[in-house]
Amino acid sequence: MLENEITYPHINSFLADVLKQSDPLLEEMEKYARKAYIPIIQPESAQFLKMLCTVSKPKRVLEIGTAIGYSSIILARTMDENGVIDTVEIDEDMIEKAAGYIKRAGLENKIRVLHGDAAEVLECLGTPYDFIFLDAAKGRYIEMLPHCLRLLKPEGIFVTDNVLYRGMVAKDGFIEHKHRTIIVRLKEYINLLCRNNELTTSIIPIGDGITVSVRTGSNES
Repeated sequence: MLENEITYPHINSFLADVLKQSDPLLEEMEKYARKAYIPIIQPESAQFLKMLCTVSKPKRVLEIGTAIGYSSIILARTMDENGVIDTVEIDEDMIEKAAGYIKRAGLENKIRVLHGDAAEVLECLGTPYDFIFLDAAKGRYIEMLPHCLRLLKPEGIFVTDNVLYRGMVAKDGFIEHKHRTIIVRLKEYINLLCRNNELTTSIIPIGDGITVSVRTGSNES
C-alpha cells in the first residue's frame, strides 16, 4: 500500500472506472472542482452517501460544508420530492457557485444554503434532522459534534467524511508537524463517536474515510 492511501491503487482505479460519472452537470462540477482545487466528496463515497439516503429516506437533511453544492445535489436528487436540505457554508464565493449549480439542477426550492460559520449557524438551528452530513473543516469536527448530536433525530443517520485523512489517522510512527494537530483531533473525534452510548458507529475505509453513526439512544438531556 502506498503512503497516504487508505485503499489499494488498483482498487481505486477499478472503482473510478465502475463509478464513472454519467450525469453531465455532476461531471462538469467534478471537472471544475479538480481545476479549482476545491475538495468535494470522492466518487465511491458519493455513491455510498447516495445509497444511505436512498435506504433511510430522510425528509430533512443537514449538510455542513456546501462547497460548490456537489453532495447537496446528489442528496436532493435521492430524496422524496417533499424532502429539504439545509446546507451550511461560510465562503461567499462558494455559495455563489453552489447557488448557480443548484439552480441549474432545478433544486433551488429544495436546497437552502445557510451562510455563516458552521458552529455559529448550528447554534441557531433547533428543528431536528433525519440525516446529517458533516464535511467541513476537519480540525473543527469535535467542536461541531455536540450540535450535530443535538439536532439528530432518534434513529437518524450521521455521516462524517474525511475521517481517515489520506490514511494518516491510522498510520503508526512519525507524522509531519503540519498534519499532526488535525490527526490528533480526528482520532479524538472518532473515539468520541465510537464511545458514545447514544450511537452505533461504523468506520468505512472508502474515499478518504467515512463514519456512519445511527442514533440508537435518546438525545434528551
